[in-house]
Amino acid sequence: MPRDNMASLIQRVARQARITFRSPAGPAFGENLHRLQQLLDEVRAEDLHLAPRGPSAAAAAAGGGPPWAGVVPPVSYMHICETESFSMGVFLLRSGACIPLHDHPGMNGMLKVLYGTLRIACMDTLPAGAAAAPPPPAAGSGPCLRALFRSRQHYTPASPPCLLSPHTDNLHQIDAVDGPAAFLDILAPPYDPQHGRDCHYYRLLEGPPAGAEPPALPREVWLVETPQAADFWCGGEPYPGPRVCL
Repeated sequence: MPRDNMASLIQRVARQARITFRSPAGPAFGENLHRLQQLLDEVRAEDLHLAPRGPSAAAAAAGGGPPWAGVVPPVSYMHICETESFSMGVFLLRSGACIPLHDHPGMNGMLKVLYGTLRIACMDTLPAGAAAAPPPPAAGSGPCLRALFRSRQHYTPASPPCLLSPHTDNLHQIDAVDGPAAFLDILAPPYDPQHGRDCHYYRLLEGPPAGAEPPALPREVWLVETPQAADFWCGGEPYPGPRVCL
């Protein structure tokens, strides 16, 4: 594919994101979101001048743990662009890395895998008072909330984008499976603690297993809010791909 066409693709994604999220409550939002999803589904790692890198799963296993642990960030972020209505960038996960369970208050999101394999667990918060039973004793002192554990799926570059809305799949955990992985990420609007859009982390509270097989999904679960994990942090890297102008 000619390089100018590659540049125009990520530029068109950004322009469509601006159109889509400028009026998320407007009558054309669904149509615009579908168009954005179609464009995002076309993006490949080479369009952003990216190539798989980082330690292999075999190297991590041979060392008894991730070789990057305590040395470099397990996750890095490449900023592409940001407006008041959306932000776009690339997350790179090293082999064995995990972005812990977290939320996106009042936000829409789209995630497209560029290389590697991700396991994404998605959950919805349930209304206060929806719980049929109190949280388990393991909850501790942190705030608890009831959630619907909707899905746990593997995503590859051949998969369609993973979507989240303010009410559906808004909490998720992202794990790199069998090696490093990267994904293009769109959040709308961007995180902004001053406007109530801060990131919160959670831990899944599970009772005694009912059997050898993992419980079926979807199912209701308890979550406890936790501080950011000590072994998770995100570094920054320069974005090497085509420039985006808005």
